[in-house]
Amino acid sequence: MITIAAGIIMLGILVFIHEFGHFCVAKMAGVKVLKFSLGFGPRLFSKTWGETEYMICAVPLGGYVQMLGEGGGENGETGELTQEEKARSYAAKSPAKRMAIVAAGPFMNLILPFVVLPLAFMLGVNLPAFLDREPCVGFVAPESPAANAGFVQGDCIEAVNDIPVASWNEANKKLISLAGDSLRFEVLRGGENVELTIPVEESNLEFQSLGLFPDQAARIGALAPNMPAAQAGMEQDDLIISVGDHEISSWFDLKNAIQETGGQAVPVVVERNGERLEYIVTPERGDRGDDYLIGIAPAQDVVMKRFGPLEAVAAGAERTYDLIELTVVFVQKLFSGHVSTKNIGGPITVVQIAGQAAQTDVSSILTVLAFLSIQLGILNLLPIPILDGGHIFFNLFELVFRRPLSVRTREIAQQIGLVLLIMLMVVAFYNDIVRIFMG
Repeated sequence: MITIAAGIIMLGILVFIHEFGHFCVAKMAGVKVLKFSLGFGPRLFSKTWGETEYMICAVPLGGYVQMLGEGGGENGETGELTQEEKARSYAAKSPAKRMAIVAAGPFMNLILPFVVLPLAFMLGVNLPAFLDREPCVGFVAPESPAANAGFVQGDCIEAVNDIPVASWNEANKKLISLAGDSLRFEVLRGGENVELTIPVEESNLEFQSLGLFPDQAARIGALAPNMPAAQAGMEQDDLIISVGDHEISSWFDLKNAIQETGGQAVPVVVERNGERLEYIVTPERGDRGDDYLIGIAPAQDVVMKRFGPLEAVAAGAERTYDLIELTVVFVQKLFSGHVSTKNIGGPITVVQIAGQAAQTDVSSILTVLAFLSIQLGILNLLPIPILDGGHIFFNLFELVFRRPLSVRTREIAQQIGLVLLIMLMVVAFYNDIVRIFMG
């Protein structure tokens, strides 16, 4: 419940920022705002200040700003209004002003990261230590695209599609921009240069999906209570040396070693403070009844980095540009069919991500807030009728051709947009449900 509540609060912040953008520009343009709502459905709270009713509603998955004359007819008809009211209606404003009002919501979402990320960098952010390291492969998942291409443990990636990369961070950025293309890797193996290719149908946005992982020691970061490892006496920070007859050189060696026990008791050797200790551990079936588990999680090798004010602004801006580029590339590849719709997350995933971040530290909260804000902003800029991007397109058409689209054309476009949005939501909810129940 805490995760859900925290996630809803963070989502509410994003919606408020978005709608506040519409609200402010509408006021500056002289448009009368009738309602400002966070959420949809039945009202939980309502208060009128001035000429605007402010509401919090029961369904916390969005919000809206209702303006006088919004959705008027072809010639800006607004019903039984006085001349003064007509002058303050949305429909009576020029296409340029209407575009500014509509664009203000997504614009605010894209501006927010430039504010919150510098704060996160000044407070200090935990970054995976491997990101700045040379991109050398610590593990190749069996039967993965990388394994099929011929990658082996110890390969060091020197270039992707002829562009040199010096760290995992650089390699990650390059991989994102190449999603949907075949991937050519130049790797250094035992002092020799080797070229490996992953075909376009197997390429993906991240190395993990390709089956490539950085080196990660088999060191315990956390133990689940009442699970075999904790019951046997193993402790946090233990380095696992072997499981039965299997020598363990990385965290990724553990899964197969544990599965091969078949649930039978097995000796596990660990190193603790320079001393080797042996424990007898009996793996248990997981909740889904498929894998054997002993109840351990890896120690995360992270580096805390803090920045001065000027450095934080520069680092925050750079990170914001990277996230915007990542999101734009993802959307492009998604609509071109080069990225699977399985990567789409819905409101349940958003609430989960936000809620988990809200229970960590302020920097994590601000970082996730920035990431989700960018996604919300870019999603709303898509030229799909019913979204802000669709309304921007309608007003741009009127601005260029000096006439609005016909009411019939707009109605058809809105219906098509609604169908597309519903289809997108169905896919997103389906993916959310699959992630919850299938893991």
